[in-house]
Amino acid sequence: MATTTPTNSSGSTPLLSKDPGTDNRRGRLLAVVIAAQFMALLDVFIVNVAAPTIRAELDASGAGLQLVIAGYTITYAVLLITGARLGDLLGHRTMYLVGLTVFTAASLACGLSQSTGQLIAFRLLQGAGSALLIPQVLSLIQRNFTGEARTKALGVYSAVIAIGAAAGQVLGGVLVSADLFGASWRPVFLVNVPVGVVLLVVARWVLPRDGGRGKTAGERAAGRVRGLDLPGLVLLGAAVSLLTVPLVLGQQEGWPLWSWLSMGAAAVVFAFFCGYESRLSRGGGAPLIAPRVLRIPGMGLAIFRIGVVMAVNAGFLFALTLHAQSGLGYSALHTGLMFAPTAAIFGAVGLTWRRWPARLQSALIPGGFALTAVSALAVGLVLRDGGEGGTWLYVAFVGIGVGLALGFSPTLTRALSTVRPEDAADASGLLATVTQLGQLTGVAAFGALFLNRLESQGAPGAYSSADALLVCAYALAGAAALGAVSGLVRMRR
Repeated sequence: MATTTPTNSSGSTPLLSKDPGTDNRRGRLLAVVIAAQFMALLDVFIVNVAAPTIRAELDASGAGLQLVIAGYTITYAVLLITGARLGDLLGHRTMYLVGLTVFTAASLACGLSQSTGQLIAFRLLQGAGSALLIPQVLSLIQRNFTGEARTKALGVYSAVIAIGAAAGQVLGGVLVSADLFGASWRPVFLVNVPVGVVLLVVARWVLPRDGGRGKTAGERAAGRVRGLDLPGLVLLGAAVSLLTVPLVLGQQEGWPLWSWLSMGAAAVVFAFFCGYESRLSRGGGAPLIAPRVLRIPGMGLAIFRIGVVMAVNAGFLFALTLHAQSGLGYSALHTGLMFAPTAAIFGAVGLTWRRWPARLQSALIPGGFALTAVSALAVGLVLRDGGEGGTWLYVAFVGIGVGLALGFSPTLTRALSTVRPEDAADASGLLATVTQLGQLTGVAAFGALFLNRLESQGAPGAYSSADALLVCAYALAGAAALGAVSGLVRMRR
């Protein structure tokens, strides 16, 4: 008897067959998109440990160095939803290849830069390439995997987010310390070039083609009608820019008046964006983010939880990195290796939580946040005397890895489980943007809390690095507790 294979809304054939060859294709597709996700995420963190060397060799100012580090993040956050919509409009495979090409070329240009200005410009371009590339990862997973296969793919995606953060610091330390071919800091950018070229070649063979015979004329017409929503893009881009720039530069500049005015203006512009999008939707237009995505049961709570997880994760990494290097005197490599247990446990839990007993499933998310709160506080307590913490420090690291994974992976999987294929781009762009803004907020808020307590070092009653870390640990625990409470409220409902 003849059978037919259903196609998804993008027109490509979803890889849902039980045929072993199809399973292999599905595995190759996942490997290609996740490798790109890992590489782009790595670049958020890999430059941190190279910053002192870049500053010395390029004679960069403090503000210039911050823009080298943060320029990537700014354009990445601002353009993420634009990248998601372009993928929906022009095809996810096409935009994956375009984004990867821009990212790889910009990485080469960064590695060959001869001045701070050049490096800043190419870092901005590199972030734009990531913004075109990264939303396609979730969209391709959404459109080509279903059921248990999608859950596993999202588990891998979740694990890569944590591993990439720790691996970036480790790899950055290795490359700078090795001083390959006398290239100093440049390999932290140039390492992306061969990887990007290989992925470009393999992706053309592995990724399903956009459009095609499976798409009806009506679907093609609907795709043309759903345009870019340029006013929405401008408003959202302005709101995100007004928020991210002071979050990135505010601490270094001492939180001047302009930074607060900018964040206040971000709220106003975002309110205008919401009003415009609502009017556009009521008038039958195609808003930048489909309102039905925000109305998906649990999506609002998922956005909050993901933001909290990423803020706590980024704040934890930032504060502990500063304490390890300034308070404990660790090298960049030693500091990066400290986070290996947390990253490994995060990855393992992200891949296996669905296999845990059914009676535990409803409590995983609030339980994960509660465990994160206890473990973050434990880190501050075991390091409060200025020592290295011993075995208990690594027990606390494992607890943070488990807790963050339980807060993130089930939240992401459940949020996306009811997203329709035609809304995959909107959901992907939205959640990727929340992830990025959560990281920025975590570094800004918890980083400021830690650094402000070190400014008076040497004065009577001043904070030590360990004291500052303990205060930060209390704040991290409080933020994680908010995530736990939000989960419990949802469970009662």
